[in-house]
Amino acid sequence: MTGLHDHLLGLWLPLVTPFRDGALDERSLRRLTRHYSGQAIDGFILGATSGEGMTLRAAELERLVAIVRDEMAAGRRTLPICLGLSGADTSRLKERLDETADWPIDGYLIASPYYVRPSQRGLLAHFEALADHAAWPIALYNIPYRTSVNITNQTLLRLAEHRNIVGLKDCGANREQSIALLRDRPKGFRVLTGEDANYLEALTDGADGGIVLSAHVETATFAAVYAEVKRGNHDAAQARWHEVAELTRLLFAEPSPAPAKYWLWRCGLIDSPEVRLPMVEVSSELAAQIDREIERRMKVAA
Repeated sequence: MTGLHDHLLGLWLPLVTPFRDGALDERSLRRLTRHYSGQAIDGFILGATSGEGMTLRAAELERLVAIVRDEMAAGRRTLPICLGLSGADTSRLKERLDETADWPIDGYLIASPYYVRPSQRGLLAHFEALADHAAWPIALYNIPYRTSVNITNQTLLRLAEHRNIVGLKDCGANREQSIALLRDRPKGFRVLTGEDANYLEALTDGADGGIVLSAHVETATFAAVYAEVKRGNHDAAQARWHEVAELTRLLFAEPSPAPAKYWLWRCGLIDSPEVRLPMVEVSSELAAQIDREIERRMKVAA
């Protein structure tokens, strides 16, 4: 395990959770972990939105973490793990923090409370209570189009002062707010975009990296975009981004992570494209589009 504060930058992968016949597909999970541990990523997010975390039972989530950590230990590379948590009950989330305190993780990614739409004072009190209680550092997750509440920059800057809050996954979908936060944030507070389609834009604006579902595909290219931006090679970054920009739209053409799971299944990385209700597998129309894109990329690579 590592210090999250020092490693929350670069390209992080919000790993999909493979299922087979309604159960956690441990064989596919081990295959995914081995594959991506060998890629140019900087960390894993487990059990968050892309990992269908809200459908996972506590025992499944614990097993998910254990398998990923075990596979990395058996390999040549250890990456930090953030565990995704969400909920609208502060007390229950504190219990989840207690239940996971001795798991082999490096931190948490915690989304805003959904549905209840708390005030900014409520958000501040909620996250401060969690940060005071957590055994591991916390990265905040601002995604108002899912939770129906935006964490304002004023609130984020207050939270950034907490010793146990180290960064933000920014899905605010408001570039002006994001740029202002990047300008005003305290030193060491990390901001990673979670908007796949805006990955290059966010890096150019000064984000510290991205948590990118689309990086399950063409992982090296997404990593190269980050590397070129950090070197100041913006023309090269734009050229590499051009290779994958359309991919970020295709993989979100229907509710995520179903399109990514279909792609990974077609490429043999997981044994089934199965998702859990209320998610459903991709339509036949999108499946055909993905098949054509896979074939096109294989021909280009050849």
